[in-house]
This record gives sequence, structure tokens and C-alpha cells, in this order.
Amino acid sequence: MSSCSTDVKENRNSDNLYSKQGVAAEAAQLPNGSAGGGRKRPLEEGNNGHSHSKYRPKKRKKVPGPILPKNALMQLNEIKPGLQYRLQSQTGPVHAPVFVMTVEVNGQLFEGSGPTKKKAKLNAAEKALRSFVQFPNASEAHMAMGRTLSVHTDFTSDQADFPDMLFNAFETSAPVDDPFYLASNSNGSFSSLGIEYPLLPSPIPNLVQAPSPAAPSIFVSPTSGKNPVMILNELRPGLKYDFVSESGESHAKNFVMSVAVDAQNFQGSGRNKKLAKARAAQAALSALFNMQLDQAPSRQPIPREGLQLHLPQVLADAVSRLVVDKFSELTDNFTSPHARRKVLAGVVMTTGADVKEAEVICVSTGTKCINGEYMSDRGLALNDCHAEIVARRCLIRYLYSQLEHFLSNQEEEHQKSIFSRCDGQGFRLKQDVQFHLYISTSPCGDARIFSPHEAGVEDQGDRHPNRKARGQLRTKIESGEGTIPVRSSNTIQTWDGVLQGERLLTMSCSDKIARWNVVGFQGSLMSYFSAPLYFSSIILGSLYHADHLSRATYQRIADIHPLAPPFSLNRPLLSGISNTEARQPGKAPNFSVNWTVGDQNLEVVNATTGKDDLGRPSRLCKHALYSRWLRLHCKLSPTLRIRTPRPSSYHEAKQAAVEYHGSKQTLFRAFQGAGLGAWVKKPIEQDQFTLTS
Repeated sequence: MSSCSTDVKENRNSDNLYSKQGVAAEAAQLPNGSAGGGRKRPLEEGNNGHSHSKYRPKKRKKVPGPILPKNALMQLNEIKPGLQYRLQSQTGPVHAPVFVMTVEVNGQLFEGSGPTKKKAKLNAAEKALRSFVQFPNASEAHMAMGRTLSVHTDFTSDQADFPDMLFNAFETSAPVDDPFYLASNSNGSFSSLGIEYPLLPSPIPNLVQAPSPAAPSIFVSPTSGKNPVMILNELRPGLKYDFVSESGESHAKNFVMSVAVDAQNFQGSGRNKKLAKARAAQAALSALFNMQLDQAPSRQPIPREGLQLHLPQVLADAVSRLVVDKFSELTDNFTSPHARRKVLAGVVMTTGADVKEAEVICVSTGTKCINGEYMSDRGLALNDCHAEIVARRCLIRYLYSQLEHFLSNQEEEHQKSIFSRCDGQGFRLKQDVQFHLYISTSPCGDARIFSPHEAGVEDQGDRHPNRKARGQLRTKIESGEGTIPVRSSNTIQTWDGVLQGERLLTMSCSDKIARWNVVGFQGSLMSYFSAPLYFSSIILGSLYHADHLSRATYQRIADIHPLAPPFSLNRPLLSGISNTEARQPGKAPNFSVNWTVGDQNLEVVNATTGKDDLGRPSRLCKHALYSRWLRLHCKLSPTLRIRTPRPSSYHEAKQAAVEYHGSKQTLFRAFQGAGLGAWVKKPIEQDQFTLTS
């Protein structure tokens, strides 16, 4: 008989084991040791003693047996699905074989031995579980095993022979997509609530506990059956949850629920109302009781360096919801033909600690770049129509409009501006004004070079941080999607070479975001008016992985040469969202849309030509933005940070921002010094245009 059939037979025998034991147990409970079926029932009245009369025997109630505990093999399979067990060896005589099975978990190999393959597998699974299942003390380990401790139990012994019941505590009815495990960073005690918080680990491995050495983290174990709604109800009984809204396409619905606690309103969103309620409760627990959603390491937000005005997850979920809702509003609840998209991006502005006062500044979609033959030498075409790049151009356009508000003679318009004058030259943002970039998925390039499926199963962070591909500069492909690494030597693109058919190369979104974290997102022209402006947070709707996103956006250039003030290496808040956006299957549309606050409608741009379908230039093109810049330059020339005569061309205006370009060159040298490749520049001819008055 093959090993496979042996395993099947063993499984079948073990499945039948309990049914036999259950029958035996029931038999023992009946008089005379009879199993009930062997005892004749007396004849019913009216039968006159005739035994052949028909009667219906009363159905005997089955005595319920105990619920079978899950063994180590089952528990490990729930935590780490798809593990492969391999037969290492078989020794001993035929009548008493010893099998050795191995399993690899978290990069570590565990061996188990037994008289059958199944028992060897079970033994290996137990050892694997013990490697990352830890109890804070021996008494709780024994409680989990269902053992009663004697006073003289030796807790110092290194020997451990845990039975299968050790893993009963890991059983949970909570669904996998609703992973709410709460921790408290506060010193307050929750014992007065009558809630028992056993210090058992979560069924999801490698969960990071709340980092507070002074106050040990208090976990709400899934075995306690307490989700955020239940916890909040015990803290504040009688709360009412209200349905706020429903949005999204049929395959990716999003519900919003709200709850009022202590005169504050908290909202949560999710793919169903139950999940939305749980997230609303979690938002309340985070804000009022400092109880945080415990997440796996690669899913945890990375706080920003500097002032953090908002709770990371609350901010991330709010920013995501605002951008998606605005896009829904602009596309008639996603029914417009231009609602089709692969990637959605947007920028949200906050002006204080209250997320409810946040404002959507711009929204954009797109995943493609211009075809080389449509490049414009007059700045009339958009080269890169990826959503996050278009969103940044929208934001620059918004900054110009805010400077125009500042210059207004009307006091009301003047007060609306987000800018105030610096003591020296130029302008600065008003206090607590922050910008948050939302992208519905990880930016193309280095931030997306990992397998999300494997990351979800293993959840170990980056398992190969030293691979050569990690951190490499990458370029987008003309007339296609995806990115390729740059060449090791400098690549010089020429105007005539591209027009003759050489593929136009555009740096990936991950690389451009890394550049914004050094020189600012405002660009060289805006730096005439303002010091560098940096994003306070970058929030992803899906494919968020803390290790990969942090490496791509700033960590790979952490050793950059000191930058001349006011430039610095920005480390924004990085976060995913609670309600991960559904993957957008199908072919990417060939258009990009954009909207900035103050616009009446979406603008639709053909990504191949960089213009609209009638051949008209976009309101975001270089020509349009340079025109607005020139008007501001004339009006503000006495107060500019960079004092130069009126430039004769777009290229000259950019080159005059010497500090900006010096920091950019420092960034390029940092990439090359780290062996990550050389930045690929566009042909210079595209910037050498002038504006006729």
C-alpha cells in the first residue's frame, strides 16, 4: 500500500474513533450496561399481549459528546495554510517503523517522529507551533492545556510535553477578513469592566504588541469572543450605530456606519455593514481609550518623523474615504464611462487635528505614459499620466491658485489662502496645514516589486532585503504597463532618437515619490515662492507593505549626503487602509482624468497623446502651469525667494532654482552611490520653449 493510501486510512480510522467511543459511553450510562438497542421494550397497552403488534419505539435522545479539540496539525494549517510536509526518513523493523516528517515554517525546518506518518506530522506541527506560540507564564500555558496546577509545579523545567489541547485556545469564530485584536497602550486597568483578557497570542502569527515597556500590552484574545463592538458596548452600554452611506461598484461595495460616543461621532467603513460597525467601534476605542487595532508587522502604519496630528489608521481611512467619495460624486456614483480605472489617486488637505475638516484638493486616475512620437516641444502634452503623478500636477495648480487668492484685493479671498508671508522672503503654509497623498494601490516601481500573495501568507516583512532588485531605479515602458530596471550606465535620451522609434523612458512612480521626499512636491518653479513642501502621509488603498513602501520612498536613500537647508529627507506617515480596495481586473483604459478643487468637471486626457481627444492641451500641461507662474512672478518679484530677471524660457526658469537643482543632484548621486542606477532624463528640447506675450 502506498504512503498516500496509508495516510488516508489513518485519517479515516481516526475519524471513526470518536463515534465508537461515543457509543460505548452512551452504553455505559444505561442500566445493566446495555446499549439500549439490546433491551426489548414492553408491549404497549391494548396489544393483548401479542408481540407481533406494531408499535413505534420512542426515539432516544442522543447524549451530546464533548466538542473535539483541534489538534496541532489543524491549528498550524489555519495559521499557515498550504504547508508542505515531507518524509525525511523511515527506520525500524516493518512491525514497528519510525517515520520522520519535516515541515518548513517561517524559514525554519521542524522535524517530528512517530510510528505513523500522521503522528510524525502531528509531532512536527506541535514543534512548529511552539516556536512562535508563547505564553507569558506557565500557569496560563497549563490553563490553556486544561490542566490543574499543584502548588509544587516546577516552572523552571525546560521539558515540555504539551498535548493537543494546548491549541484549543486558538480556536476562533472570527472571520479571517475581520482581524480585530485590540491592545492598550494606557496604564488603565480594564478589570473593573468585568472583561477577562487572557494573554494569549492571536491566531495570526507575528503580530506586534503595543510598544510600551512601562505598561504591558493587554490583548483581547479572539477566544474571549470580544470584537470592538462588544468591547465598546461594555465600556459604553446602549450605543446606537447609524447607517451613513453606501458607495462603490457592485463588486466593491463600501458601507459607512457611525456611532456617537461621549458627544463625539466616529465613522467606520467596510465591505459590509458588520465590518463598518466594527471599524467605527475601533475608531472610538482608538480615540477615547487608546486601544489600538493590532496588526501584522507588514500591515502596520509607519509613523512620520515630526509632528503627528492624527491617529494614523483613523487618518488613513478618512483620507481614503474622502477621495473615493469625491470620485464617486464626479462620476455619477461610478456610472460615468470615465469612472473606469485601474488606479485612483488624490490629495487631501488637513488644517488641524480634526480629520472631519479635511478637504479633497484633487482626484485623478491613469496608468499610462505618452507615446514618444506625440512629445511636445512647446509643453502642450502630458508625458506621464499615472494617477499619482497627475495628482501632484493638480496640487501644484492648486498652490498657484492659493497664491492668487493671497494677492486678491478682497479681504475674504485673501483670508481663504493657505499661504502667509515669511519674515524674510517668500511664503509659507499656515500653521498645521498638511497634505496627504492617497493612491489606490502601491506606486509602480520598487514599492510594487514583491508578491502580495506570498507576503500575506508568510507575513514576515521582506524576506530578501538584500536582493539586487531591491531599491533599483526603474522606468515605465512606453505604450505599456509595468517597469524595468534602469541600465547601469547613464542613459541619454535624444529628441530625434525618440522620434525615430527609440522607446521613451519615464521614471517609475516609486522613484518620483522618493524624489519628492528630498526636493519637495512643489517643483522647481514653485520654489521661487516657497520653501520645499512635503507630503505628511502616503496612504495606499491596497498592496500596502511597510517594508517595501518605506524602502522605495525614503529608506534606500537614508545615507544621502547632508542636504542644504531648507531641504531634508522627508519620512512621511506610511499606511494602508482598514477596508482594502478590491483589485481592478481587466485592461487598463487609455485615458486619464483629473479634477482640482474649483473645477466644474473632470478633464479627460488621452494618455497616448497627452492631450484631450480633440487635440487640445491639458490644463495641467507645462505650458499652462508656466503661464500661471509667469503672471505670479511678475506680481511677486519684490518678495521672491529667488531673485532673477524674467526668464526667457521654461528651461531657464527651472535652472535658476539653484538650491532645488543642487538637492536634486545630491539625490541622484545617492542613488548611484548605493548602486541603484542612474536617473534617466527626458530630452532637453521639450523644456526649451518660450511663451509669446
